[in-house]
Amino acid sequence: MAAPGPADGPLHDLRVVDLATVVAGPGCARYLGDFGADVIKVERPGTGDTTRAMGWTHPDDDVSLWWKLEGRNKRSVVADLKDPDDLALVRRLIATADVVVENFRPGTLERLGLDPAELIAAHPTLVVTRVTGFGQDGPYAHRPGFATLAEAMSGFAAINGEPDGGPLLPPIALTDEVTALSAAFATMVALHSGVGQVVDVNLLESLVQLMGPLLSLWELRGELQPRLGSGIPYSVPRGTYRCADDRWVAISTSAESVAVRVMELIGLGDDPRLAGFAGRIAHRDEVDRVLGAWCAARPLAEVLRAFEEAHAAAAPVYDMAELAADPHVAARGTVVDLDGTPMQGLVARLSATPGRLRWAGRALGADTDAVRQEVGPPDV
Repeated sequence: MAAPGPADGPLHDLRVVDLATVVAGPGCARYLGDFGADVIKVERPGTGDTTRAMGWTHPDDDVSLWWKLEGRNKRSVVADLKDPDDLALVRRLIATADVVVENFRPGTLERLGLDPAELIAAHPTLVVTRVTGFGQDGPYAHRPGFATLAEAMSGFAAINGEPDGGPLLPPIALTDEVTALSAAFATMVALHSGVGQVVDVNLLESLVQLMGPLLSLWELRGELQPRLGSGIPYSVPRGTYRCADDRWVAISTSAESVAVRVMELIGLGDDPRLAGFAGRIAHRDEVDRVLGAWCAARPLAEVLRAFEEAHAAAAPVYDMAELAADPHVAARGTVVDLDGTPMQGLVARLSATPGRLRWAGRALGADTDAVRQEVGPPDV
C-alpha cells in the first residue's frame, strides 16, 4: 500500500506514530488520519491494540467494530518496544515523524528508551502527545487512566441521573472520545507553533472542560447543580416527554422567544407567574407536568408538527436504527460505508481541503514490511 499523497487531505504531509491503545490516544491519531496524515499504528505482537478484541464483531469477518473505527486510516506495524531490534525500528520511524501519540503511564516512555526530551532534541519540531488519566504530574499522575474515574471525579456523574436516584456514568465512551478530540486539537496547535514540544492531555481535565460554569458556580456562589434527570437548572421546560404512541420527544426552551411560544402552545401563555426564565424555573414542576400531559395526549408526529409550526425546538428521541434511517442523516452522508462497515463519517467538512476515509482498521501487522523498507535498515 502506497503512502498517502496530496489528494488524501490537508494533513497529507504529516506522519503520525501512534503508540497508544484503546480509544482516547488512538482516537487523537484517527482524527489526524481522517484529514490525511500518514498514521502508523505500532501494536504489540500477538494481540495488537485492545480494541481488536473489544465489544461487538463484524458478522462477516469477526473483527471488532471498535477496531474497524479506531484503526481506520492507519497503517499497522507490529513491534515489541521491549525488544531492542523492534525498539530501534520504532526510533527510526519516529525520526521520520511529525507527531508521536502515546498513552502509557507517566515515565513509561522514558523507561522504554523513548524519552520525549531526547526525541525532541534529535528532531526539534517533533510533537509528542501524551494522553493519560490525570496528567504527567500531580498526586494522581500514576493512577490508571480509566474514563470511569474521570467521569466520577469531574462532577459529571454527580449531576447525571434522576433527582431521587443515584449518580450515573455515561453509557458510551464519552470521556475517551472527548479526550481524543482535545488531544487532536492540542496536537494541531503544537504543530502550528513550529516548536517541538510535549502535549499533556488527560481524561479528567478534558471532561472538566464540558462542565461549563459549574466550577465557577461553586467557587463564587457555593452552589451545586442538582440531578434533574433531563432537566437543567437555568431553562424550563427542558427534557424528554412521553407521547401518546409511547414514543419520546426532547424539548428545549433555552431561548426566551422559544419559551414564550411553547408556553402559549401548551396553554400557559397567559400565566404571569411563568414570565421569564426565573418565573418558569420557580414553577418547574408545574410547567413540566402541563407539558408532559400535553405531549401524552398526542402522538409524536403531531407534537413535532405543532412545535415546528410554532418555531419551537423539539426532536424525536432516536435509537441507532432510527438515526440511521433519518432522511437528513442520509442526505448529509453522516453514516458512511467503509470497507463494508457502516460507521460515522468525518467529524467536520472542509470546503476546499476535505478529509477522506481511506480504509477501515487493517489486519495486525499488515504494513510492517512496507514501513521497514521506508525507514531503512539500522545504522551500522
